[in-house]
Amino acid sequence: MPAGGDPPRRSSPARSRLAPPTGGGTPEGLKARRAELGGSAAAEMSVLRPMDKLPDLNRATILLVGTEDALLQQLAESMLKDDCASELRVHLANSLPLPSDVNRPRIDLIVFVINLHSKHSFQKVEESLNHVDSRFFLGKVCFLATGAGRESHCSVHRSTVVKLAHTYRSPLLFCDLEVESFRATMAQRLVRMLQICAGHVPGVSALNLLSLLRSSDSPPSKES
Repeated sequence: MPAGGDPPRRSSPARSRLAPPTGGGTPEGLKARRAELGGSAAAEMSVLRPMDKLPDLNRATILLVGTEDALLQQLAESMLKDDCASELRVHLANSLPLPSDVNRPRIDLIVFVINLHSKHSFQKVEESLNHVDSRFFLGKVCFLATGAGRESHCSVHRSTVVKLAHTYRSPLLFCDLEVESFRATMAQRLVRMLQICAGHVPGVSALNLLSLLRSSDSPPSKES
């Protein structure tokens, strides 16, 4: 990982493990990286905990979990384009648990991405939730459902994901990630949420954000 004193940098997403960059790099620097879950079946797997590492000064890390590789990559790229004062880290995973890794950074926000056109997508998110420490649900988890704009193609009903989010007392966002303008707007929103969850917004905590999002719940639109 870059030293804590290095200036904020960004880079385009690339597939790799949740591990430090190994040289090279892109003109922008940081990477949204793929958490590879393959390897030895005996590899130790771990439950994600929000307080197992000290926070990094001015660094905010988000984990996007979902089976839609292309959409997650595009969302990560949009987030890294945002003009943000914090140093952003975007990591990607198809599912949880992740392999144990002492080099894994502190995760400030987990976003579970559900494609409403895929039961497999929903099932993977359901299974992954079992590997998240309960303290993450105090404002550091949200659900993002995509595909609601084409309701006739949906194999997962909106009410199903609404119930899931309610069960875990976490906010649920709707956005058609295949539409670039909607994706860009959602990326900006997630960056703001991430900054709050990482403690980079004075006077506002993850619990404050959770309370605000839950109190402002309204019927989801097709855009976001």
